[in-house]
Amino acid sequence: MAGFVVGVLQVGTSPEGTAATLERILGYEREIAESGAALVVLPEAVLGGYPRGRVTGSGFPRYAAAAVAVPGPEVDALAGLSARTGASLVVGVVERAGSMLYCTALFLDPAEGLVGTHRKLVPTARERLVWGRGDGSTMPVVPTAAGLAGAVICWENMMPLLRAAMYAKGVELWCAPTVDDREAWLASMRHVAGEGRCFVLSACQYEPPSDHDDPFLGGSVVVGPLGDVLAGPLRGAAGLLTATIDPDDLVAARCDLDVSGHYARPDVFALSVDETARVGVTFRAD
Repeated sequence: MAGFVVGVLQVGTSPEGTAATLERILGYEREIAESGAALVVLPEAVLGGYPRGRVTGSGFPRYAAAAVAVPGPEVDALAGLSARTGASLVVGVVERAGSMLYCTALFLDPAEGLVGTHRKLVPTARERLVWGRGDGSTMPVVPTAAGLAGAVICWENMMPLLRAAMYAKGVELWCAPTVDDREAWLASMRHVAGEGRCFVLSACQYEPPSDHDDPFLGGSVVVGPLGDVLAGPLRGAAGLLTATIDPDDLVAARCDLDVSGHYARPDVFALSVDETARVGVTFRAD
């Protein structure tokens, strides 16, 4: 079998801040390199932290300061990790763009560094207080050694039309950074894998109980294109979870179901996707 190793790195945001969290991630360099992973996915908002406690009003400057600029020094450090290990990385960060914060997935290539970003389209519940809404201009499908990778963050996975758009882009490696540690999340990931006939790599944060009163408990998982669990779910510990995948399994799985191919009905259903960047102010020289 011609295969590739892929992985999910289950790690949480350090209560000591972004620099400490980055050190946690970099601490897995040797393990990632030795695994031979072609692609590793990290959790949602792991750099910058999930919005908890007092993150509005007087608490917002501190939360904003923990976010990362893209590009910026933290992104450079992640690019270095990708280059040294030979693994493409998909990393969940809180991105600071001026005074706006976004929940963003970064795509890092071993040779080219930062090659793409995806900003979460719809922040959920408390996230709406501090995170902006992404637009259609950041929905890439990025080549990796193991196949075409796309990122869909946490409850974006519940958006049927977003899933349809990503399937139509030909995504083979469905990267799902999340903080959803519920048992029900596994069912969602297995459904996406079976529906899209793709490999799903879901990375959830894990926090030791000493770090937080209501910690994220993990649940990272790798799922095959028929909905079969290939590795995990990993619960109750940090760590790197890996699986070996065979691209031929995608071809076989799509023989009887290809939702954007032979199983589509464009004569009945149509989806229009607007990939225009939406900016509040534009300037013209003429």
